[in-house]
Amino acid sequence: MLIKPPKLSPGDKVATVSLSWGGAGEPSLRWRYQQGVERLETVFGIEVVPMPNSLKGETYIDEHPEARAEDLMTAFADPEIKAIISTIGGDDSIRLLPYIDFEIIRQNPKIFMGFSDTTIAHLFCFHAGLSSFYGPAIMTDFAENVAMDDYTVKAIQNTLFQAKAVDDIPAPEKWTSEFLEWDISNKNIARRMLPDQGYELLQGNGIVTGNLIGGCIEVLEFAKGTIIWPQPEAWENSILFLETSEEKSDPELIKRWLRNYAAQGILQQANGMIFAKPYGEVHYEAYKEVILSVLAENGLTDLPVLYNVSFGHTEPKALIPYGRLAQIDCQQASFSIIEAAVTS
Repeated sequence: MLIKPPKLSPGDKVATVSLSWGGAGEPSLRWRYQQGVERLETVFGIEVVPMPNSLKGETYIDEHPEARAEDLMTAFADPEIKAIISTIGGDDSIRLLPYIDFEIIRQNPKIFMGFSDTTIAHLFCFHAGLSSFYGPAIMTDFAENVAMDDYTVKAIQNTLFQAKAVDDIPAPEKWTSEFLEWDISNKNIARRMLPDQGYELLQGNGIVTGNLIGGCIEVLEFAKGTIIWPQPEAWENSILFLETSEEKSDPELIKRWLRNYAAQGILQQANGMIFAKPYGEVHYEAYKEVILSVLAENGLTDLPVLYNVSFGHTEPKALIPYGRLAQIDCQQASFSIIEAAVTS
């Protein structure tokens, strides 16, 4: 059972870390980082503390994975820091693995949040026995043009600031993955939102529950075969959550990766699956086809699968707490988190 971290309260100190890409420290992008910080301060009443190496820029961050890991360890070890949030993802958090002290994480449970390549850091937490949160990052969701999306704000408040079950996670009314250049001249231009069609039940019946485990499917590939890849028992009676990145991976790759999950017995141990809306809805139908085909190959045509859930590389976002008990209701095509994700 993963440890639940304590909840956040206004006035708490929150650390920001750059575990992969160092864009938060680039002079041309510092405004974007600062905009995200200001949202944390004004919307949530949080005091933000950047870790010492996190704003040293792209080149330094790239050349010094040990410094990135040091920031993470420092943030966990500091008793004044109540939560840690990734500035943004990237593509090489796996390089931090040799420098991670899992005992520091285990002995200092606190909220950790991010998405995309931050999947690797979530697996650090998972390996240490801590429940972390797949969710918003500083330079994306917190720094959203014009204002944070209300859906994302409510998801953060309901998940991190109260020690009770979130319950129903509704689909947002609108979504976007439109990319506007991160130029300060665009900061007051809202991205184009499109109507969301809601969750799709691809297959399954009844109501199932399971403990949440997963991440960005491209990034999970980095972890296979390492010490942070979850042990077989971690996947038992799970609800597997998977999302795809802005790389818009070819459906054939999704098929191959899912076949590996079947070969490991992971799909067979799961009680259900939620799959996120693809970036820009590219491959929207094709991803559905490969998911269903791999499940059919393995005699898993009854496994409940809910599709088009908003926790990936689109905005707005729900938060997904690792290890916490969730529910898929096939009749209602609904998704709920049915236990508190934090302690009081």
